[in-house]
Amino acid sequence: MVRSEEAEAFFYEVYTAVQQIPYGKVTSYGHIAKLIGTLGICLKHLPQDAEAPFNHDNVPWQRVINAKGIISPRSQPSGARNQAAALQTEGVTVTTGALGELMVDFSEYGWFPKVLPSEEGEDE
Repeated sequence: MVRSEEAEAFFYEVYTAVQQIPYGKVTSYGHIAKLIGTLGICLKHLPQDAEAPFNHDNVPWQRVINAKGIISPRSQPSGARNQAAALQTEGVTVTTGALGELMVDFSEYGWFPKVLPSEEGEDE
């Protein structure tokens, strides 16, 4: 599928921001949107192709969860479990809530900078 230049720029900003989330930390979809100056984001369907500039291997998609600290359900039941397993590999503790939701404690693992590390000092 061919994307417009605007869409390409949007995905570039999103994926570049996600690449800056430190190992063992998580942030919310909304915080990524805030950091790049847009409303809402989508991190679904990253290419598996290692030759793609942004792909499943070089964008740590597992580090982005919802604003409540819950791993969002996926279309495939194993999707949230796969995300939890990827986070656990990084040392992130994932707990199960009363309704079976998979959760991460933002107070321990949250990453919420005011600006992206790559943009620090740009206004100086």
